[in-house]
Amino acid sequence: MKKILVTGGAGFIGSHLTDKLMSRGDAVHVFDNFTTGTKENVKQWLSNVDFTLIEGDLLSSSDLAKLRHENYNTIFHLAANPEVRVGSTNPNMHFQQNVVATQNLLEYLRKAQDTPTLVFTSTSTVYGEPAIIPTPENCSPLRPISVYGATKLASEALISGYAHTYGFKAVIYRLANVIGPRSAHGVIYDFIQKLKKNSHELEVLGDGTQNKSYLYMSDCVEALIFGTEKSKRQLEVYNIGSEDQINVKEIAQIVIKEMGLKNVKLTCTGGVDDGRGWKGDVKNMLLDSSKLKSLGWKPKLNSRQAVEKTARELVKTAIRLASD
Repeated sequence: MKKILVTGGAGFIGSHLTDKLMSRGDAVHVFDNFTTGTKENVKQWLSNVDFTLIEGDLLSSSDLAKLRHENYNTIFHLAANPEVRVGSTNPNMHFQQNVVATQNLLEYLRKAQDTPTLVFTSTSTVYGEPAIIPTPENCSPLRPISVYGATKLASEALISGYAHTYGFKAVIYRLANVIGPRSAHGVIYDFIQKLKKNSHELEVLGDGTQNKSYLYMSDCVEALIFGTEKSKRQLEVYNIGSEDQINVKEIAQIVIKEMGLKNVKLTCTGGVDDGRGWKGDVKNMLLDSSKLKSLGWKPKLNSRQAVEKTARELVKTAIRLASD
């Protein structure tokens, strides 16, 4: 049995990772401030002796003190503000919850008696608009076009510096758009909410041609664990994404179909900066995940399959909540 800490473990990706770790017999401590995560996401483990829920904020030194005497094998650092668009109106939120929170966790790790492996979930947005598609990990220079991407890249740099200076192992994952059940933000969730309010017309942010890779949650979680166990170097960086893309208009049509609607008018806002949905929106994203795939991992679902399955699941959830 391994003892594992998951920051943000009650959130979207974190709770699914927690499920997987608990199911395979690990002892899991979840550290979450419940800004976006919920106790509902981890309720099935609350009575399990191998599960510990710690309500705390990485921005609070007194909350971090709750971890002082634990000896973790691995720390999965997923706590962050997941909404890219927030950066255009409240950049300080991303700085605090991404950079400062990561710095505080690194300080905890530096002072810890043990030397756990640190696993960090970064993002495809650190690449900005790369010249190479699919984009490999060694693509440079990295020029994020959103505050979210910039703060994730800053966190990567801090982790690299601390790992090499203080002698612990770190694994950084740059994720494509991760989707699946429990999602409470993102294009599929937003489309469902809009169609619940107006089933005849659907607003699409941007020009609708934004073309991106979507990764189903179970594929993401398997990759996070697999790559961490296979990684040998002191610092390793892996892309995680599906092998294809799907555009926003196609996603809209899939959601409309899964909701059983017909004759829905799509209205594109036109967006900003050559059809982006918002400032900082990357229009074309496809990661080269061959580095991780060479070790034996491969996504089971492509982007379309991931979108279809997620839309089906989120629609079912919306119907259940409406009937409660």
